[in-house]
Amino acid sequence: MQNDQLLLGIDLGGTAIKAVLTNPKGEVLDETSTPTHDIPGQDNSKVWKASIKKLIEDFQLKYNDTIICTGISSPGTVQANNRGVLSNGTKLLGIEGFVWKDYIGQDIYVLNDAHAALFAESRLGAGRGYQDILMMTLGTGVGGGIMINGELLQGQKGRAGHIGHISVEQDPLQGIVNTPGSLENAVGQGSLERRSYGRFKDTKTLVDAHLAGDTFATWVWLNSVQALARGMVSFINVLSPAVIIIGGGIAKAEEHLMKPLHDFLDIYEWRPADFKTPIRMAELGNHAGAVGAALFALEKRTKSQA
Repeated sequence: MQNDQLLLGIDLGGTAIKAVLTNPKGEVLDETSTPTHDIPGQDNSKVWKASIKKLIEDFQLKYNDTIICTGISSPGTVQANNRGVLSNGTKLLGIEGFVWKDYIGQDIYVLNDAHAALFAESRLGAGRGYQDILMMTLGTGVGGGIMINGELLQGQKGRAGHIGHISVEQDPLQGIVNTPGSLENAVGQGSLERRSYGRFKDTKTLVDAHLAGDTFATWVWLNSVQALARGMVSFINVLSPAVIIIGGGIAKAEEHLMKPLHDFLDIYEWRPADFKTPIRMAELGNHAGAVGAALFALEKRTKSQA
């Protein structure tokens, strides 16, 4: 192994902080993790900031200072210069406006976690070989990212690619960014208990009940998939992506998601010249955020030196 091109990616999550050492090919060479110890609604940032600093220092010591760049995958919208998080709500209090470079003492590039996953998938996974990509991450909420001509679209104030915050229903309930009838509220697991009138709290239980013949569960599930299809065709019509990548916990439903989704898309999707937008499952799993952050940091470093 050549030690002159090592990259470090940190995935900052609400539960755990994952660190991955990789090379420019995205091969994972070493990894570790530590609890975040975030306390929602309280500023416990001294703890997880110190944890990240120690992870970086430990890797630098272990690999004799041969790590050429470090990237952090983080929730929230990021600053235009990718030096820190601009906005992030009530979790990880103390992260907004925090400049990692000043704290760590070296260049650190920050990327939204869903954008980091897209970046990794575009280079190494389901999006490899494509230039125009839409990624949708389906979990507690609905996130994602957009790549156009091989470039990650971050937009003004880092808001681009927040897939879940489009309006797909007449539901007057507003989402976390005030969108009425948002895709996130129609699909995300975080709203499932409300949508199912208290009967289901997680997607797996819902899908299992649907497969067992529970007509109420089928109604709730297919309503969610139909909303996903409506959102998806809206993005197809605006962006015309070459491929759509689906990731996140809800994607584990696999064919029970994809079969009805394709059925709805057969009705809704505009297909000039019979082009049917391919939909692929994300391939990189839990490593995607950290690896994407590392590869993004390498690209930013390379461009700054050009």
